[in-house]
Amino acid sequence: MRVTIDKEMCIDCGICESLVPEVFSVNDEGVTEVILEDVPEDLQDAVREAEESCPTEAIEIIED
Repeated sequence: MRVTIDKEMCIDCGICESLVPEVFSVNDEGVTEVILEDVPEDLQDAVREAEESCPTEAIEIIED
């Protein structure tokens, strides 16, 4: 599984970072970034939860 964030849709609310800080991070400028694009199996459920929790549906999961 890989994950991306659509920067045009993202409002940098930080929900994804609070759920999976190993994968998502809000940088010093307040912009949310994916810091681990290839998601390990043990974090995949949490990333799916982050995708479902995103208020703007900015998170995209790409299944390998």
